[in-house]
Amino acid sequence: MPVRTENQTSYFKIDDSGEERSLPVGDVMVITDSDKSMSAVEIDGQRIYITEAEADALTVAGAIDGRKHLKATDGDSVI
Repeated sequence: MPVRTENQTSYFKIDDSGEERSLPVGDVMVITDSDKSMSAVEIDGQRIYITEAEADALTVAGAIDGRKHLKATDGDSVI
């Protein structure tokens, strides 16, 4: 899991080596990448993709929820 929150600080793994960046949870904004249909956060200009469960956990902890709902536009979509 690339995200963890402890004592109102969120830690994000930014690469495969395990390097982390931290931010106060109140300074984190969860966004939607429309092209990838995924939630993400941006830290130091780097986009880190997260699961919806991680996005929900961040917003419950106090992060800003900047996500938008996407819907399919294909005629045969069940959405």
